[in-house]
Amino acid sequence: MQRTVLILEPAGIDLSDLRDALSDAAEGRCGVTCVSSEAEMTRRLGDADRLFAVIVHSERGDGKTDGLTMVRRIHALSRQRHTTPSPVVVVAEHGDVASAAAAIAAGATDFLVLGGQLTQRVTTLMGKLHGLFDMLERTASLDRANASLREAVEPQFRIVGRSPAVKKLIDTITRVATVPRPVLIVGERGTGKELVARAIHDAGGDPTRPIVVVNCAAFSDALLESELFGHERGAFTGADEMRRGKFEQANGGTLFLDEIGHMSTSFQQKILRVVEYGTFHRVGGHTDLTTRCRVIAATNVDLKAKIKRGEFLSDLYDRLSFEVVEAPPLRRRKADVAPLAQHFLEQFAREIPTFAGKVLSDAAIDMLRKYDFPGNVRELKNIIERAAYRDTTNEITPEDIGMLAAERVMAKGTFTEKVDEFSRRLIQDAMTQSGGNQAEAARSLGLTYHQFRHYLKKYT
Repeated sequence: MQRTVLILEPAGIDLSDLRDALSDAAEGRCGVTCVSSEAEMTRRLGDADRLFAVIVHSERGDGKTDGLTMVRRIHALSRQRHTTPSPVVVVAEHGDVASAAAAIAAGATDFLVLGGQLTQRVTTLMGKLHGLFDMLERTASLDRANASLREAVEPQFRIVGRSPAVKKLIDTITRVATVPRPVLIVGERGTGKELVARAIHDAGGDPTRPIVVVNCAAFSDALLESELFGHERGAFTGADEMRRGKFEQANGGTLFLDEIGHMSTSFQQKILRVVEYGTFHRVGGHTDLTTRCRVIAATNVDLKAKIKRGEFLSDLYDRLSFEVVEAPPLRRRKADVAPLAQHFLEQFAREIPTFAGKVLSDAAIDMLRKYDFPGNVRELKNIIERAAYRDTTNEITPEDIGMLAAERVMAKGTFTEKVDEFSRRLIQDAMTQSGGNQAEAARSLGLTYHQFRHYLKKYT
């Protein structure tokens, strides 16, 4: 498809030298067309995909309105039609830095002075425009690839289920998503709090906006400050260059602060300032920076109890809890166990085609429904993936799931043996759900790292 350079040439102005120079520089790669009125130009702008550039005279414009106003109208029309604006070049009989700056400020892509050496200047201009279109096409190609990628991974972030608890959750997400205020997500470990945060982000606007995730429990205060706020060069030993923090990276999008309850009260004061005023400064810096990110926080601890103990700031809780969204535990949504199990089985098969074609037996589904899932949805996902891996046929049975054997062990033995077996299962489940991260497993069980290491050595 050949593109066209569109020249706005009203009555009383002669741009024939420019037309000739553009035609020569185009070398047949694009055409040159002149229109004499704003109405005709507007009609041509409706087919933006065919336009290479629009040329507007700075002073004469369409003969009634000056060129810079015409440039603004062209961009306004593109916004109204939700199309990508065509490059607009402003031309003038004479030029200076101030005139060029005014044209660029109005939205022009370039500024071209007519008169002597026009051919050389037009050749340079066409080279710039070809480079611009090459960049735009590469960007469009990347956007298409990213869209395909999002479409491919989207099933991983769907909220699966039709139980009353899930319907209430989706209703809350839908209601709060478009209100640009902080949200606090509460729920037990493994209930999918990050999934809820991503759903709020996606439903709240253009899903290509950034969403940045930070696990607050994974950092000390000093490291967390640098992680969230960034640092200036030389702020501390090893700070060899300036680094943008997560608040800057999430600007215009969402910052998800997971495990917010693990922050110290002194650091909570710093978070309160950003949430309340949207301003902060990098570590080692003194200039106030502004962020327009939406803060979504999540926790699996009782923040109100921590407030009573003086371990969490009531002011920060008030700012974060414009809406409190509960991610319900799986034991309160047993109707979703079967569809979730099927979803995780299909997802596992997509990731590893070797396990495609497997089905869950009725007995396996029945056993899953009777289980309380202390690790919630995350535990169910791990159980299904392990069962698919263990299964040597195409039908997953209770024996593949392995929970039946554990229940039999728990039903036998002395009190001490039962307690030991239950403790062993807790340690093993915590290690599985943390991906082998002992510190995270300890936190999930409310143990110190050394306590957890003692039990891990005892029961494994």
